[in-house]
Amino acid sequence: MTFDVTDPAATRAALEEIGEHQAIQILVNNAGIHDDAPFPGMSALQWQRVIDVSIHGFYNVTQPLILPMIRTRWGRVINISSVTALTGNRGQVNYAAAKGALNAATKALCLEVASRGVTVNAVAPGIIAAGMGAPMQGAAEIADLVPMKRAGTAEDVAHLVGFLASPEAGYITGQIISVNGGMA
Repeated sequence: MTFDVTDPAATRAALEEIGEHQAIQILVNNAGIHDDAPFPGMSALQWQRVIDVSIHGFYNVTQPLILPMIRTRWGRVINISSVTALTGNRGQVNYAAAKGALNAATKALCLEVASRGVTVNAVAPGIIAAGMGAPMQGAAEIADLVPMKRAGTAEDVAHLVGFLASPEAGYITGQIISVNGGMA
């Protein structure tokens, strides 16, 4: 199902349709966009679009789903952040701010819901050789940036997300876990 996470009404309608037959117990907030520019030349639209997707998208999706998780006393919220939120990156002040805010929301929300059996964590990928995170650097540049001398894979991230979604991760909450080959 596709919907615009920045549109509260569209998001609520999509979530109602998805959750019509059963409660949604596992949520992976994976929405994010880049709109890079050096900060002095960054437009207000570039700033707003990135914040809208990462932060308002998090709110629009998570807020309606958290109470049903609390009621059932079990749930997993996994936010996909970025190493950029932890280390910064030139030309990505908007992206670093958005993902940093997502990390802060992860920490605060876990405190509100931990006693109800709901965990909230964030995964902060580094250079990943897939999708939006596909490295723009060459192999030599990646080798200089990443101690493991390679880009990560989508599977590297997915394995951690799968674990955090499992019952076995029931005592892990409020964590920002990097998947970055030793970058930070």
